[in-house]
Amino acid sequence: MADAAVRAATPDDVQQIARIHRDTWRTAYRSLLPEEVLGGLGDTTQAWAEAVEEDQVLVATEGEYLVGYCVAGRAPAEEVAKADGTLPPDAATTALVSILVEPRWGRRGHGGRLLATAAKTLRDNGNTRGIAWVPEADRASTNFYAKAGWEPDGTVRTLDAGGRPLREIRVSGGLTLLLAD
Repeated sequence: MADAAVRAATPDDVQQIARIHRDTWRTAYRSLLPEEVLGGLGDTTQAWAEAVEEDQVLVATEGEYLVGYCVAGRAPAEEVAKADGTLPPDAATTALVSILVEPRWGRRGHGGRLLATAAKTLRDNGNTRGIAWVPEADRASTNFYAKAGWEPDGTVRTLDAGGRPLREIRVSGGLTLLLAD
């Protein structure tokens, strides 16, 4: 494998991040989301530019290629609330994490490097726990987070995906993660 690394995203990465977001969703979620939803994914370049400017995005590279990303930052209250709407005691130090690696670059450790690097950065910024929302039917993602010790915490939500419900589970875990050889 060529040199693999994780680094902070720069404005020069925004177009590639937006492409990975669009193309990976269209590939990885084609069995979960209706075609009209996937085909209608708009231009997310501006949103990614803002996230990069706020220093919340890491990118995974392999050689000269940008192969995935992780966006991570303090979780909004509505994302960390329990099913009954109350906030857990650690709500102020809980981070929201989202990782996406292009399927053709999968199973090469990029997701693990992204999560471990994000966890260290979040820990250094005073966060104590991470959460991520994953489509319930997305076994690859739930297995990925489980290997890092992140498990479903019992909170679910149902999103409207073009008139078709998409059930997501929230996984949660600690931010002390180490990469294995």
